[in-house]
Amino acid sequence: MSRASDGGARPGKPDAPLLSLRGVRKTFGTGAGQHVVLDGIDLDVAEHQCVVLVGSSGSGKSTLLRAVDLLEEIDDGQILLDGEDVANPWVDANAVRARLALVFQQYNLFPHLRVLDNLTLAPRVVHRRPRPSAEADAHAILEKVGLTHRARAYPDQLSGGEQQRAAIARALVGGPELLLLDEVTSALDPALAGEVLDLLLALRAEGTTMLVATHEMRFARQVADEIVFLHEGRIHERGTPTQVLDHPQRDATREFLRRLG
Repeated sequence: MSRASDGGARPGKPDAPLLSLRGVRKTFGTGAGQHVVLDGIDLDVAEHQCVVLVGSSGSGKSTLLRAVDLLEEIDDGQILLDGEDVANPWVDANAVRARLALVFQQYNLFPHLRVLDNLTLAPRVVHRRPRPSAEADAHAILEKVGLTHRARAYPDQLSGGEQQRAAIARALVGGPELLLLDEVTSALDPALAGEVLDLLLALRAEGTTMLVATHEMRFARQVADEIVFLHEGRIHERGTPTQVLDHPQRDATREFLRRLG
């Protein structure tokens, strides 16, 4: 189960943020075609906190999440997990990813495996867990996300909302210290999106530490300890939901919220 839900402080580092980004910079392309995607990002996520990233498409939200999960190599800066710079090229990336879980816009479930097998594949193959033990943990997570009755179903037999909840369940099985969520409702209609948002609200209530990119402002208002508005690869504004959504200080923030209606 997640360390975020066990109620205990991190040994030796009770006051330090679980995740700290310092001066993170990422570019794509070279020469005249170079595009700065992340331009000096400083960000902290404390244990049991939910930080929500908002901004237009192309603002850098997804790249930031992928950088934290070490799927994108940064050009400069530090990504500190419990004080360790995991962006250091000598760090074991697989060991870092074992402490995190990134859920994408698309579900990325293995279509040839039943839901239960999707959840138990990594514990059994990577971590050498016995099948009965792995399946017991998987069933507990499926109950948490309301999918116990779909354990033996294949992904194409699930609704979009069920597939996304199964993807989140698969992420939770490893007991991640930090859950990264990238626009997980963007491919769903409003009714199915509501299923997923209800699940995330429940995880938030349990104290799960989350860094979330979303376009759902009502959800952001409900779940966020801090909202971070990204614009052109920079943090333009940050604060509580009331501060950012009701009383934005920057023109770019006001224009973004105006376009959302």
